[in-house]
Amino acid sequence: MQSIDLRTIFITDLSLHSIGIILFWLKNFPLFVLFLEDIVINGVGVLSLSPEEHKTLGQPAQQFNLDFDDAYQYAVAKKYDLQLISFDTDFDQTDRGRREPADVL
Repeated sequence: MQSIDLRTIFITDLSLHSIGIILFWLKNFPLFVLFLEDIVINGVGVLSLSPEEHKTLGQPAQQFNLDFDDAYQYAVAKKYDLQLISFDTDFDQTDRGRREPADVL
């Protein structure tokens, strides 16, 4: 089994909040805490855009036909020069492309 350094993996604040929203909706508060402790607190970085940078999200949304959350993920990856890892094929049409999780595990 391959070991991955969690410090080389990042999640956006949008993704973190989305996971929280779903787990709270399911009333699974302990799983959210476990997720935070196991993943985020132990090394995975949380990245975000400033309020000013949010104003630029329309450009990739229009250029690549992305919805808000995909434009946000794209903009964070571009800002920090990161590879997008996703099952979402919407990123295939962007200049950054994407890789699937199985490609990097």
